[in-house]
Amino acid sequence: MVAIKQISIFMENKPGSLARVAKTLSDGGVNIRALTVAEAGDFGVIRMVVDDTAEGYQVLRDGGFTVSETDVLAVELKDVPGGLYEIAKTLGEHNINMDYAYAFVTAKAERAMLILRVDDLKGAVEVLQKAGIVIATRREVQNI
Repeated sequence: MVAIKQISIFMENKPGSLARVAKTLSDGGVNIRALTVAEAGDFGVIRMVVDDTAEGYQVLRDGGFTVSETDVLAVELKDVPGGLYEIAKTLGEHNINMDYAYAFVTAKAERAMLILRVDDLKGAVEVLQKAGIVIATRREVQNI
């Protein structure tokens, strides 16, 4: 399976929360590759892909954070108008729901990547690959 691990942190939505997470990872030598923050009133969820998931998970747990791991896909996204449409259309046509997604462009703008949580991981991999959409491996994402 080409799924990668995403770390999710549940915490209070207040000033300095993200800084504490970033400092903990920095002190642990863990580099963030992609990140999204969603708020739900007084609390929020920070979702991220890091270069060393096991280490990131451990330093956050040791730092007292409420943390979990989730399987997600890292999909190469064409960095042109319609790039997201191609992926969303392919999944939608096969009745696969995107629970959430976040994207980033690599430092040299060589590639755009979409981190994607779906309700049918195996099915998503199958239909995306059949459509010629590249799914990145954990190693590829860690080395971006």
